[in-house]
Amino acid sequence: MSWKEIYQERLTTAQEALLKIKDNQRVAVGHACAEPGYLVDEMVSMKEHFHNVEIVHMVAMGKSEYCQPGMEEHFHHNAIFVGGSTRKAVAEGRADFTPVYFSEVPKLFKTTMPLDAALIMVTPPDENGKVSLGVSVDYTKSAAENAKLVIAQVNDQMPFTMGDSMLDVSQIDCFVEHSAPLVELKPAVIGETEKKIGENCASLIHDGDTLQLGIGAIPDAVLASLKDKKDIGIHSEMFSDGVVDLVRAGVINNSKKALLPGKMVVTFLMGTKKLYDFVDKNPDVLLYPVDYTNNPVVVAQNNNLVCINSCVQVDLTGQVASESVGYKQISGVGGQVDFVRGAAMSENGIAIMAMSSTAAKGTVSKIVPLLDEGAAVTTNRTDVDYVITEYGIAHLKGKTLKQRARALIEIAHPDFRDELIKEYERRFFCEYHKAA
Repeated sequence: MSWKEIYQERLTTAQEALLKIKDNQRVAVGHACAEPGYLVDEMVSMKEHFHNVEIVHMVAMGKSEYCQPGMEEHFHHNAIFVGGSTRKAVAEGRADFTPVYFSEVPKLFKTTMPLDAALIMVTPPDENGKVSLGVSVDYTKSAAENAKLVIAQVNDQMPFTMGDSMLDVSQIDCFVEHSAPLVELKPAVIGETEKKIGENCASLIHDGDTLQLGIGAIPDAVLASLKDKKDIGIHSEMFSDGVVDLVRAGVINNSKKALLPGKMVVTFLMGTKKLYDFVDKNPDVLLYPVDYTNNPVVVAQNNNLVCINSCVQVDLTGQVASESVGYKQISGVGGQVDFVRGAAMSENGIAIMAMSSTAAKGTVSKIVPLLDEGAAVTTNRTDVDYVITEYGIAHLKGKTLKQRARALIEIAHPDFRDELIKEYERRFFCEYHKAA
C-alpha cells in the first residue's frame, strides 16, 4: 500500500478519532505552539464521552479547558511544566505537577509514564509520505513513537522543519485535517532594566560563542546587545524572533560551532509568523528531540557555550529558585539544569542566571537571605556560575560562601542592600564593610 493510500484510509473526523480514547487512559498533548488546538477543543466539547482521562503536557498555549472547574469527572491534568492557563488548576488541586528535567521527558513516555494516546499537530505529507512536527519536536516525537494511538491534526499552516522532525504517515493512526494559524507570541517589551541586563550578559559573550537562551524581554535584550558580535552560533532548546534578525544581520552564522557547524539546533520554537516563515523548509535550522538537544553530554560538545536562563530568587549562598514562588508552582525545571550542566562541561562554557533585581513593582528583592519557605531549588549552588542583574555581574563558581554573598549583595537593588548586609554579618560573624 502506498503512503497516499495509507493516508486516505486513515483520514477521518476529529470526533471519530477522539472516540478511540477510552476512560482512564493517559493522553499526551503536543507542546507549546504546536498544540493541536482543534483536537483539544473537540475533545473538551465531547467531555461526556470521557471519564478520568489524564492529560499530560508541558507548556499549554490553548485554553486548557480540560482543567477548569467542573471538568474533574472527565479529565485530570498532569503538568510536566506549569503555564499560565494551568497554574490555577495546579494551585487549587484540580491538576498535578510532575517534576522532571526537560531532557528526560521522552524517557518517561517509555518507562514510568506510558501513553495510551498522543494528540499532535503535523504538516501535510511531503512527496515521500513524511509529515513534519513543525515547531515542536521536543517530547512530541517520543509521544508519537510510544503511544498506542496517535491522532494528528494536519495543519497546512504548520512550517515544515528539518532535522529529526519527521514521522512517516504509517506511524500515525488517525489524520484530521484542520487549517489554523499557529499561536503567536509577540516580542516582549524591553525596558531600561532589561536593556541593562542584556548589556551585562552581552559583555560575557565573545565572537564565535554558541548561545542557549529562552524567550522574553531579557533574552530579547541580550540579542539586541549582540549587533557588534560576529560568528555567533545557536544550540538551544528554543529561540524566537530576535534570532531571525541577527541571522539576517550576519551576526549569527554558526560558522564556529564545534557541533553541527553552520546549523542552528533547537527542539521547539515560539514566536510570530516571521519566525515560522523563516524556519519553513530552512536547511540551516534543525529541530531534534529534547533528549538530544538538551542532553548535557551533547550540549557540552559545543565549545564556548554561553547559556542564559532566568530565575525567581537567588539566596546569599547561590541557590536558585526558578519554578516556584514559595509553595506555589509557577513553571517547571524545563531545560535550565540541562544546559547549566552542559555549559559546565563545555570547553570555555559559562552559565548565566539573568534576572531583574526586584519583583512586585520594586517592592521585593530577588536576592534574598533565604529562599521563600516551600520554594524548590531548581539549580543548586554548586552548579551556579554567573548571576546578573541590572546592577552588575556576580561570578559565584569557585567562591566561598562569604565571597558569594558579597558578590550578590553588590548586584542587589540598593533599597535592599542594608537588609542583606545585616544577614551577611549575622551569618558570617564579621562586619561587611571591613571584610576582605
